[in-house]
Amino acid sequence: MINCRADVNQLLPLKYKWAREKYLAGCNNHWMPTEVSMQADIALWKSRDGLTDDERRAIKRNLGFFAASESLVANNIVLAIYRHLTNPECRQYLLRQAFEEAVHTHTFQYIVESLGLNEGELFNMYREVPSITDKAAWALKHTQHLDDPSFKTGTPDADRSFLRNLVAFYVVFDGMWFCTGFAQILSLGRLNKMVDIAEQYQYILRDESIHLNFGIDVINQIKVENPHLWTAAFEEEIRGMIREAAELEPAYRRDTAPRGFLGLNAALCEHYMHSIANRRCAQIGLTPVFARRQIRSPGCRKRWISRKRRISSRSA
Repeated sequence: MINCRADVNQLLPLKYKWAREKYLAGCNNHWMPTEVSMQADIALWKSRDGLTDDERRAIKRNLGFFAASESLVANNIVLAIYRHLTNPECRQYLLRQAFEEAVHTHTFQYIVESLGLNEGELFNMYREVPSITDKAAWALKHTQHLDDPSFKTGTPDADRSFLRNLVAFYVVFDGMWFCTGFAQILSLGRLNKMVDIAEQYQYILRDESIHLNFGIDVINQIKVENPHLWTAAFEEEIRGMIREAAELEPAYRRDTAPRGFLGLNAALCEHYMHSIANRRCAQIGLTPVFARRQIRSPGCRKRWISRKRRISSRSA
């Protein structure tokens, strides 16, 4: 998977069939944003009372986060991950993923142009909105040195740096931060609002699910082939990364929906993020970073107490 001296130009015979299967699944998912008409969303956006101010704010902040994030992910694939994965079928998938990231960026540009939004405002949010800036800075902290032409894997420290990169972009970006972003837009779509954007987000979610699963498989395969890298200290470091990333989410949610809408608010999104973080830990063989009592939402706790009282009364 890494540090291999085999010929990276020789695709067959396949070593990792799962990588080839994900490439084919990505090809079967092929789509372009312009296939989705934006007429219904344009009419709703221009109407005076079709959307609340909170919904409009959430949509713009959501687009601002994703527009920059997809570019960060694409640049990381091309400038870092592709260089250091020394398996041809994995590289073939990465080429497909890089194209999909370009399609996703195209999608946000298409939405912004269709709705007549301020392009400078949307595409510069990662510089100007603190909660989005903090996320971008977190990612760059763990990854930016890998696109240095002099960086090479082959030593334990360098190989662990590469693993940090994979965790930052596949586990955190694709597997955590994107999840709560999708939830907002898809919730609007279920209420028959901004259905064209919701349809495009569904296609993006379909792509990102494969990206996440590919990244998880790569991380776990590197662990199997290089068990000396996955020390107890390194495990705790990765758990710390995931916890820190999850704790950046509430500030973004408060920026996106300060008063909450669609039944969503910052507190519920934080509970959801904690649950997702624990799930991602399990997928790469780590113990949870949040205790169960920390991820039980207030509504869940009320239902649990009510159920316990009913059972107690019947027992009595």
